[in-house]
Amino acid sequence: MHELLILSRRADQYRRLIEDARLPQLHISATSDSDDLSAVARFEIVLGEPSLVRSALTRLTGMKWVQSTWAGVEPLLDPSLRRDYILTNARGVFGPQMSEYVFGYMIARERRMFEKYAAQQAGRWDPAPPGTLRGKQIGLLGVGSIGAALAATARHFGMRVKGYTRGSEGCADVDAYFHGDDRVAFANNLDYLVSVMPNTAGTRHLVDASLLAALPQRAVFINPGRGSVVDERALADALQSGRLAGAVLDVFEQEPLPADHVFWRTPSVLITAHTAALSVPEDIAPVFVDNYRRWTAGEPLRYQVDFVVGY
Repeated sequence: MHELLILSRRADQYRRLIEDARLPQLHISATSDSDDLSAVARFEIVLGEPSLVRSALTRLTGMKWVQSTWAGVEPLLDPSLRRDYILTNARGVFGPQMSEYVFGYMIARERRMFEKYAAQQAGRWDPAPPGTLRGKQIGLLGVGSIGAALAATARHFGMRVKGYTRGSEGCADVDAYFHGDDRVAFANNLDYLVSVMPNTAGTRHLVDASLLAALPQRAVFINPGRGSVVDERALADALQSGRLAGAVLDVFEQEPLPADHVFWRTPSVLITAHTAALSVPEDIAPVFVDNYRRWTAGEPLRYQVDFVVGY
């Protein structure tokens, strides 16, 4: 019998979904606080939020595999923490939500929805024609499973897609790939720059002054990925000086965003509170179910995280 600990603020939902899958040889315990449990050393498998798993890490001495409910697993990547277990994250489930977020704001901008609403509130007829996504260029910083979903949506709208990656070129919906030092060529003539890069040492402040300067003045930057990827001071300077048309920001280097942060006072910025793509138990539980079946069959688990690389 395998012992599973579900460690999540939505533990009861995860438990019901996994019990419905009728997985063999699996005993399930579920909680939002590991302090409520005794003998946590017995758990071989943990499904949970990385921040909660980290708090129990030293007591989970029998643990062999952690299935994260998040795509990002930064709380478990600290080099001072143990790494004697398999860590898998959630992938392949956030693309639809990310597409809704990114293209919702892009469509709102092109169709001039905010301006049209302001005219309505003022009782003013506004016949100014809207723009369109067709023919525009989108640049994707990161073309993993989320980037690939965004590329497919962009293709649907008739956009040209440029992708910047560490090396992979597996998405057929990307028209042109760029790597390494090709950031300036990548940024050239983009209408929208979207970052879905992971948080690693190699991606820190990838969106810096030089990349922003390479964008045309009409460009809009959208970041539903990781706040660490952005040099926030450089982005604020570009927006305040008018060298960049606008930004839609869901993630930040410090969260919650401090009340005195310059972004709150930058008119061309739209701010959301890390809600672009949330972990939904109905989406994440099937990832665990598939991996558990692989685990019991002795097959490699999907979405294994490299502790050194960071994803």
